[in-house]
Amino acid sequence: MVLRRWGLGLGLLIGAGVAVQGRINGELGARLQDGIAAAVVSFGSGFVLLLIAVALSSRLRTGLRGVRAALAAGELRPWQLLGGFCGALFVASQSLTVAAVGVTAFTVGAVSGQLLSSLLVDRLGIGPHGRTPVTVARLGGAALAVGAVLLASSAGPGSAAPDTAAWLSGAAGPVLLFLPVAAGVGLAWQQAWNGQIGASGSPFAATVINFGVGLLGLLVVEALVLARVGPPAEFPREPWLYLGGAIGVLFIAAGVLVVRWIGVLLMGLSTVAGQLTMSVLLDWVLPAGAQLSPVKVLGCALTLVAVVVATRPAGHLEAHADS
Repeated sequence: MVLRRWGLGLGLLIGAGVAVQGRINGELGARLQDGIAAAVVSFGSGFVLLLIAVALSSRLRTGLRGVRAALAAGELRPWQLLGGFCGALFVASQSLTVAAVGVTAFTVGAVSGQLLSSLLVDRLGIGPHGRTPVTVARLGGAALAVGAVLLASSAGPGSAAPDTAAWLSGAAGPVLLFLPVAAGVGLAWQQAWNGQIGASGSPFAATVINFGVGLLGLLVVEALVLARVGPPAEFPREPWLYLGGAIGVLFIAAGVLVVRWIGVLLMGLSTVAGQLTMSVLLDWVLPAGAQLSPVKVLGCALTLVAVVVATRPAGHLEAHADS
């Protein structure tokens, strides 16, 4: 029970970090006129920090050797190392769409994909928490959260802002929301696979592999972008625009622990609550893209209710149903 409370609390903080990272990467992508380049900067800076830590700590290197041993013994499958590709998609979609649709609209789009995918991942037992049945509480919480997403997005994200990447500038709002939804679907699988790596090696080892794999995928895509449109004209000088990678290192490593404690769905719900709450605050205090609306705030509140419902013991709900 204590681990569950810690897991849910840490999940809220992770979600807040994701929202802050989204604002940073979205702004960097808009300044560079290249969302993929912004994602490369985010993953690349995080990976450099991790490599420095590996070089300085033999304990961290031991975790990586544990992953290699688990692969050799068949305890880990090679495809379980590919969560970084899902993370790369998430960061790239942040960089491509947040400046146009706002942090809140991006978050509610990602939430819908993440929660539905989390139900499936937990049911199949993909993560280290094992197979978790789809109870009334969990299904009801996910349904409430998806309802909150539909409500929040009913205000409409608008169309792409002038500072969106040129090849997305004519995209309508629903098209722009497809990227966050796809990224949210991948996020649940990333959390499950990273949790498996963390159980075999260490949370840090899972984070290193996540960033390395994601960076490789982004570099391939960015090479294609550069061949077509050329490099960014100028990189911005504000240091805060380059903090996305460091924030990502923290919440990926923390997520490896949380998914082991409470499973993929409950982690998804708690991080969603943190994301939406911080997203609303950011769009209120530092507006960008589509404006914050009362409907989006109501959608955020409904998501918090969904977290409470999904974390209630199944027996408690069944007792109420029988009374």
